[in-house]
Amino acid sequence: MGRSFPKFDLVHSTLESLQDMEPSDLSLLSTLDALLQEGSVTGAARRVGLSTPAMSHALARVRERLGDPLLVRAGRGMVLTPRAQAMKERVHSAVAQAEQALAPDRPFVAAELDRTFVVHATDYVLTVLGLEVDRVLREEAPGVSLRFVPNTVDDAAVLRDGGSDLAVGIYGELPPEMRSRPLLTDRFVCAVRGDHPGVGKRLTLEQFVRLAHIQVAPRGKPGGYVDDMLAARGLARRVARAVPYFLTALQLAARTDYVLTISERIARQLGPALGLRVVEVPLPLRPYALSLLWHPRFDGDAAHRFAREVFTRAARQVASDQHELPRTRLDRTDPSSGAAPRRRARRPR
Repeated sequence: MGRSFPKFDLVHSTLESLQDMEPSDLSLLSTLDALLQEGSVTGAARRVGLSTPAMSHALARVRERLGDPLLVRAGRGMVLTPRAQAMKERVHSAVAQAEQALAPDRPFVAAELDRTFVVHATDYVLTVLGLEVDRVLREEAPGVSLRFVPNTVDDAAVLRDGGSDLAVGIYGELPPEMRSRPLLTDRFVCAVRGDHPGVGKRLTLEQFVRLAHIQVAPRGKPGGYVDDMLAARGLARRVARAVPYFLTALQLAARTDYVLTISERIARQLGPALGLRVVEVPLPLRPYALSLLWHPRFDGDAAHRFAREVFTRAARQVASDQHELPRTRLDRTDPSSGAAPRRRARRPR
């Protein structure tokens, strides 16, 4: 009956859990690798910089740990046992993996980066920041790919679960571990077509309530800040069209008599080419801030940190002017905050 060996396998445990390896295990594994590669105590001692007696002592420890002699006398030399021969390449591979895992990170070089980042953002963000973000990446990190996906009420959950890398937006209550950084601020204006028959140089509150509206709802939830401000005054507006995209809303406003309440930066950037003019909103709406959001597991990731800096630099370059006292969070009553109570579904009219 063949000799049985202990169930504990130093090589197998090392391959399975390099990150949990004890320093003594790594030292023992390196010693074993030297013995198997050299096939002699003297050669192994030279390989790792030990004295021959010290290597002999190490061999005794490995023999006891594995329950196998590993090296046996054959004439004037030594040969590997069948078990030692079988594990030779596995041990060498495990040592190489361990050394690679424990080696210091290489200095980060953006030009060498080859990685795809998934980013939650609206077409507003792409319009205002997209070209500058693209320019920086083309010049400094041409191997980086960006995949933009729509914002949802669950952006934080998707970031936490690893489904995306970054998100840009204004949010309600966030999980306490989430990281965020302010990017830019903006304020609301109204955009109407240049020859709108019902709106002159000024838009009154009475006109604002009477006219039909377009609402931009990136997360697909109607209602929000403007409607809350109207409700506080006992008023309501009729939203004729709710769309998820800023550009679509601007195009609709340019060809209809709808009123569009929209962020000023994109209205002034795209509005003139569409024949739109900008008027003030007849409500005391506060400006708002957009933030960059990510999960803390990427705090120490140099590539991810670079991607965050690209968005920050782009915002500083094209939207450096700041508005006073911006809203940094959505109210809990805002349907897009993820905290609003569900309303009973009604058939669209």
